[in-house]
Amino acid sequence: MDRQLNTFQRIYKNPYLQFLIVGVLFALLPTLRAAGMVKAGTVTVIGTTLIYTIAALGLNILLGYSGLISLGTAGFMGLAAYCSAYFTEQLALPFWQSLILALLIPTVLGVIVGLLSMRFVGIYLGIATLAVGEILSEIFRQWDAFTRGTSGARAKYPKIFGMQLDQTGMYYLIVIITIIVFILVYQLLKGRLGRALNAMRGSEAAAMAMGISVYKYRLIAFGAATLLASLAGVLYVHYIRISYPTIWGLPLSLDFLAIIVIGGLRSIYGTLVGSFVIFAMSELVLKQIPYMENYSLVLKGVLIIIFILFYPYGLAHVVSDLRMRLGRRKTKVHPLAAKEEDIDG
Repeated sequence: MDRQLNTFQRIYKNPYLQFLIVGVLFALLPTLRAAGMVKAGTVTVIGTTLIYTIAALGLNILLGYSGLISLGTAGFMGLAAYCSAYFTEQLALPFWQSLILALLIPTVLGVIVGLLSMRFVGIYLGIATLAVGEILSEIFRQWDAFTRGTSGARAKYPKIFGMQLDQTGMYYLIVIITIIVFILVYQLLKGRLGRALNAMRGSEAAAMAMGISVYKYRLIAFGAATLLASLAGVLYVHYIRISYPTIWGLPLSLDFLAIIVIGGLRSIYGTLVGSFVIFAMSELVLKQIPYMENYSLVLKGVLIIIFILFYPYGLAHVVSDLRMRLGRRKTKVHPLAAKEEDIDG
């Protein structure tokens, strides 16, 4: 019995299996919708929230692991969305070709921003990335031949391996890609890359003294963050099937920042939970309450203040904090028992 319990605990604690279980749970939503247990709009909101999770995870790599701030995530996401819509609709390129180009172009731009970022630190880096995002936003509004201006760039559900996807098929694709991203990010950040970025976040001077190339890892961090934002942009435009310039502005970049503050820095699950708090809660809960939709921005601001003051590590660490506090109380109440447990452990 103990052996079976230990085996179950090892399987349960396997992070890769956890990611797969999360993916299966999300994949059940269309089935629940068909059974009438979930509204059709709910599936669309959840799919969009997963897309935002991918983009926010890139920012979490940049800010949470590297300590580098960026306020231009929405701009890179929008650039990828417009690129994919342009390549598939106006140039009639296959989806996979347009996907590669739509990922490559913003990522190269993100690496260039990373090169320029070597001259900026702290808030000045945030201002520089904000300027890049605002430049992209203005391009989206003015370059009608590429973005269709305020009319919006339209896209279709993609055809993959000869199979034309519909809304449900696109939702499944989003779930699959989200889980793959979770696994890849976890695998990369638990190794040498994660240690290097963490050292750089603590002190760039100390990281350089340890032989870590700050120049190299800054570029990797900016490239990874932009790549994930670009992937989210491509998924968005082919899921929602339209892209407006007003979407890709500073408010969306601030929402991504709110996601990782509320959800938790350096946490994949925290990013996922934060996305649901910021996006899904607004669509599925606040909009159902009279007059509450107008105060969604105020609520986001209040949440950010609360978490910065009382839960600086985000929702991802609330459970562990509660366990530690309960453990301390038990230790105070039963000091002898606690000592015996330490000896036996």
